[in-house]
Amino acid sequence: MDIRMATIEDAQVIYEIEQVSFSVSWSLESVASELENTSNKLYMVLSENDRIIGYGGVWLVHDEGQITNIAIIPEVRCKGYGTQLMACLIDACVQRGMQEIFLEVRISNLSALAMYRNLGFTVKGIRKDYYSEPKEDAYIMSLVTKEIE
Repeated sequence: MDIRMATIEDAQVIYEIEQVSFSVSWSLESVASELENTSNKLYMVLSENDRIIGYGGVWLVHDEGQITNIAIIPEVRCKGYGTQLMACLIDACVQRGMQEIFLEVRISNLSALAMYRNLGFTVKGIRKDYYSEPKEDAYIMSLVTKEIE
């Protein structure tokens, strides 16, 4: 398993992972735009046997990180890959001085909730009707980090 920073060359594969992971996925153009302008964001891909099987991203705003998406292809989910990818994103945020990391997650996504809780995230609130297809509320979760001294 290998985790590295995503490049624009990864846009098509990330888009394909989006398609199989989310009911409302980003367009290829949106994925490419995210990968091109990296001054305030970062994306990582996770690969196994030279095949990208997941990706994750975070927007960096002042001293806070906002997780955009974490996605692992369906056939290898629940094997700890998402946790490893999230841990790398958290480390990258800490290295960049982020003091808190936020994300939204479907209330019904029990496996993701368990992973986030195991990584130290706590529920801070609810966004009503945050997801549109199917319509569902989201938990707002955060992780307080410590700056590197």
